[in-house]
Amino acid sequence: MNHNMLTKNNIPQEIGLNHETELLIKQSSEGSCGVDFEEVENFVNKTGQESRAEIGLAQVNEPQVIRHFVRLSRQNYSIDTGFYPLGSCTMKHNPRLNEKVARLKGFCDIHPLQDSTTTQGAFQLMYELQNWLAKLTGLETVSLAPAAGAQGELAGIMVIKKAHEISGQSKQRKYILIPDSAHGTNPATAAMCGYQIKVIPTDDNGLINFELFQDLIKEHGTEIAGTMITNPNTCGRFEKNIKKISDLIHSVGAYFYCDGANYNAIVGKIKPADLGIDVMHFNLHKTFSTPHGGGGPGSGPIAVCKELSDYIPSPHIRLINDQYELYTPKNSCGKVKGFNGQFGMHVRALSYMLSHGSDGLQKVAEDSVISANYILSSLSDYYHVPYPGYCMHECLLNDKIQRQDNLTTFDIAKALIEYGIHPMTVFFPLVVQNAMLIEPTETESKQEIDNFISIMIYIASKIKSGEGEKYKNFPLSTPRARLDEVKAAKNPIVTWMEQD
Repeated sequence: MNHNMLTKNNIPQEIGLNHETELLIKQSSEGSCGVDFEEVENFVNKTGQESRAEIGLAQVNEPQVIRHFVRLSRQNYSIDTGFYPLGSCTMKHNPRLNEKVARLKGFCDIHPLQDSTTTQGAFQLMYELQNWLAKLTGLETVSLAPAAGAQGELAGIMVIKKAHEISGQSKQRKYILIPDSAHGTNPATAAMCGYQIKVIPTDDNGLINFELFQDLIKEHGTEIAGTMITNPNTCGRFEKNIKKISDLIHSVGAYFYCDGANYNAIVGKIKPADLGIDVMHFNLHKTFSTPHGGGGPGSGPIAVCKELSDYIPSPHIRLINDQYELYTPKNSCGKVKGFNGQFGMHVRALSYMLSHGSDGLQKVAEDSVISANYILSSLSDYYHVPYPGYCMHECLLNDKIQRQDNLTTFDIAKALIEYGIHPMTVFFPLVVQNAMLIEPTETESKQEIDNFISIMIYIASKIKSGEGEKYKNFPLSTPRARLDEVKAAKNPIVTWMEQD
């Protein structure tokens, strides 16, 4: 049953303060108008196309438009609404201080084509952010150009590819080694750059199978261009053999790219350069609190070792004779983003860093790890834990216990929605069947985490007592109840059509 829906007689059912709203096109009435523009005199169509007699937009007045979109917005769930325990996605609070700083006139009212003498303050901010990221990682050079984490991955592998081209080894370097637990963008990036992927299996502890990694090194040697490894990995574990892995990669002249998606677990605690990492990207939203997803845009800077500094994307900010300027290294891998990257995200990230300080960023890592282990410890008697031991910033469970009663991860996720909690990441990483990957982040209070834990225990207890069958129909109280997701995926309705 769908709640909060209009009946055929337009009588609302159980509406409360959740207003259902018709599509604007169905609200359209000939002659309704929200704004009145004067006719343009001597108008000339400069598009080269014939003018359309009718655009086909809904004819509605201003209150209809406002109410329509406000009502839609109230059906959204956001980080300002509640807890997002999404593992490997790090949906954390966006401090309002960052937003205030990003709206300062000197930052929000500038244009990248202005003369550089008029944007020195903005360049200085980018320069400072480059320095912070370099200091935190121990790596030599930072490029702020990439527009998102996935583009940061692409830029990182482009840097490695360029280095092999300059050394004359590009033809022989054919392979990138990638764990089977990696984010899907890792193999996609390697393939886009023309490499073949060799998969590294995960062992029984949720770590890279080091012996099989050694075998790949022995088998392919100098045919390997590099490896792409997430650390901490997507199973929520720190790769304990990370230094041995980097030594092996370097022994065959290849490079170590680190996916920095989970950097918030170790920021300020470990310098990736000390682990032998040559290139890594940052997700500014994950570690440094810039808006995520639809609240973006994103930003995915990369940091590289000294050997690779000449190959970073353009542009780079440098300080020459007390003037900040845009600079393109002579062997740059090229341009990955128009102008200078997502500047608004740079402002927010540096604001977060400065407000925390180096000691505060260490606390970020500590709190994220403690919170995840608190959840893991609290739920380990109720849900199956596929890998033994402590976790890092996210904990991994699955539905092995609940499947004995014919309930699955899918049903648990839908039950969470009914109880007012956004579900955790489900079915990822793929190396664990029906995975539930939970990340509380460092910005959630103990009360919020305790509430999540209590609801998860309640769901598990109801299933164990034989009362879980109801979860197959959850959620019930949301603006839209459970959908037939298979049908929706196979036969999506992507355009509006008048229904009988």
